[in-house]
Amino acid sequence: MQKTNSSFVTLITVFFFWGFVGASNGILIPLFKEKFLLTQFQSQLVDLAFYFAYFVGSLIYFFTSRATGDPIDKIGYKKALILGLLISSVGALLFIPAANLLSYPLLLTALFVIGLGFALQQIVANPFVINFGAKETGSHRLNLAGGLNSFGTTIGPVVLSYALFGNISAPAIASNDLSAVKIPALILFGLFILCATILWFSKLPTVTTSEKLDKDLGALKYPQLTLGMIAIFIYVGVEVTIQSNLGALLKMPEIKGIDHTKISHFISLYWGSLMIGRWTGALAVFNFKKTTKLMMQIITPFLAFGVICAINYLRGSNIEDYIYYLPYICLASAIFIFSGDNPARTLLILSLTACVMMVVGLVSSGNLALYSFISGGLFCSVMWPCIFALAINGLGKYTNQGSSLLVMMILGGAIIPPIQGILVDILNPQISYIVTVFCFAYLAWYAFKVKSIFKKQGIDFDSNTSITH
Repeated sequence: MQKTNSSFVTLITVFFFWGFVGASNGILIPLFKEKFLLTQFQSQLVDLAFYFAYFVGSLIYFFTSRATGDPIDKIGYKKALILGLLISSVGALLFIPAANLLSYPLLLTALFVIGLGFALQQIVANPFVINFGAKETGSHRLNLAGGLNSFGTTIGPVVLSYALFGNISAPAIASNDLSAVKIPALILFGLFILCATILWFSKLPTVTTSEKLDKDLGALKYPQLTLGMIAIFIYVGVEVTIQSNLGALLKMPEIKGIDHTKISHFISLYWGSLMIGRWTGALAVFNFKKTTKLMMQIITPFLAFGVICAINYLRGSNIEDYIYYLPYICLASAIFIFSGDNPARTLLILSLTACVMMVVGLVSSGNLALYSFISGGLFCSVMWPCIFALAINGLGKYTNQGSSLLVMMILGGAIIPPIQGILVDILNPQISYIVTVFCFAYLAWYAFKVKSIFKKQGIDFDSNTSITH
């Protein structure tokens, strides 16, 4: 039992890596912008390189599966997961020559290779976690893994910022040759190798699939999927772009007027906001009594917020103005309670609320503008399962095909941030957030439209669809 538990802990560690590295991009973007004298658009190529790798990896898997059969099923899920970790380890190691050569393209290549490994890990790890025990408790294990992912997004910016710049109160001067990125890269490389080694010697469940893949793209005939693919593209894009452009926003005197060495606790709060929502949403999978569930839904957001505060306080950040964020947490908590387990209603309310918050951020200044933009993390937090559940509902034999097409749409994280980066260069960082208003508006429209789609298809929407956080 102890070996099984340790193997499971090692397995879900990969979820932590995804969050840790992805959220840390928000620290690298302003650093690279300053060191390489980049425009905001050029600095956003960090996100493009990282998230485009997910698309490329998923695309390779998608077409290879349909041409020659599932390659992961052939080599085994365990070996495929280890291969994904080794690919990412090569990417981490590439940071060292990139820093020595002061090469921005090589740094982007390193991020692309890490993301390529993550794409393979994403495809493998989710069914692995579900099959690591009884099927009926698979969702509980997946939610535990998701919680670890959110924890990684929360501490990633803090840890990397400390490694690069030192304590907030007395920041170190980052060297001009970017040598400060070498140690974090080496540590990440070592963790990838260690995790792969432990998995190699671990006894993991055998996961195979006997389902014959359809070579045609029949899933695309379902409008809930095609519109849902756009929704996933936009959701990932808006989730990433809010934090990716925070560094530029925070430099504005009207907002905070601080440089990139002092922004980590705001980046951490943004990603921590997603943790707040996901921890709260995960309560839905437990069989709490109605009163107990309500109490937990009220308490959990503030417990998660306490974790965020503690992490950043220990790092040396001044978190006194975090108090201004409490009303946003209260609002989000009320929405989670009111919307229940209906994904369309949840997505609609969250998207409309996020639209309002983005507009508030656009027309205000100081803490009101900053925290309104950061609150986008709260309202994004449970959108992925909502959109995913709606998009694959009613697909029948095309469900797996639809799922792989949706994963490809992580591409949005590579495209939308650079688009906002162009607006930062042309206009200013605050006005550039108009992009997020249009993004959330589409998500609200999709939540509204999908109901009529299901009605035309004769699908009993409420009884066939639910949120799995």
